[in-house]
Amino acid sequence: MFGLGRGWAVQQDGVLVGTGMCWTFGARAGALGLVCVAPAQQGRGLGTRLLERLLEALEGRQIVLFATDAGVRLYERLGFQECGRIRQQQGAAIRLRTAPLQPGKRIRPVGRGDPARLAVLDREATGMDRRALIGALLQVGTGVVLENEGTAEGFAILRRFGIGQVIGPVVAPDAAGAQALIGYFLVANPGQFMRIDVAEETGFAPRLRKLGLADAGGAVRMVRGAREERPRAFALASQAFG
Repeated sequence: MFGLGRGWAVQQDGVLVGTGMCWTFGARAGALGLVCVAPAQQGRGLGTRLLERLLEALEGRQIVLFATDAGVRLYERLGFQECGRIRQQQGAAIRLRTAPLQPGKRIRPVGRGDPARLAVLDREATGMDRRALIGALLQVGTGVVLENEGTAEGFAILRRFGIGQVIGPVVAPDAAGAQALIGYFLVANPGQFMRIDVAEETGFAPRLRKLGLADAGGAVRMVRGAREERPRAFALASQAFG
């Protein structure tokens, strides 16, 4: 996160009391997150000042963020609109069998020639040029590709995160493809603590709960600036990156 983005901190008498970060994805898109203010300092406008500085850094771009319910009104005052919700599912995955793929499809490890194609798939799913992010995630994680008759049409990345591992992003042409990609990592890591942040509209949250990944809360997806309607990724890279 530090390597790909920019951040600001608020200090009072030498003590850190607030932080915020932002990331640019190509010339037209960006994201902001990790906006935190110490509880004792809340209600003094520090969060708003941090957000104004972040918005200046992202001026002219479409901006995405994931807000708590309590933060929605603040972001709406700054020009953001709600456009969806995500659920954070996490827990120790139970054993399950991999669902069979349709004829001509297979899941394979990411190869040296894949990152450029995966960046294109990610841009089509999110509307953001995140080639640097995809490259960085592949350096620290394990990626697999959903291939159809020799053409990559989806992918997923697994990496260390907190006390376990996180699956994301997950990009696929349909729900069956996303289920196969997620299932691949769950099958390969039985009993390990896993986290996935999925969009509510995908309908994946109830399926993941049945597999032992409990609901750990949600967030509101908000966007500022003109946006195109397009399919979204089935799982986030993170709530900061989108």
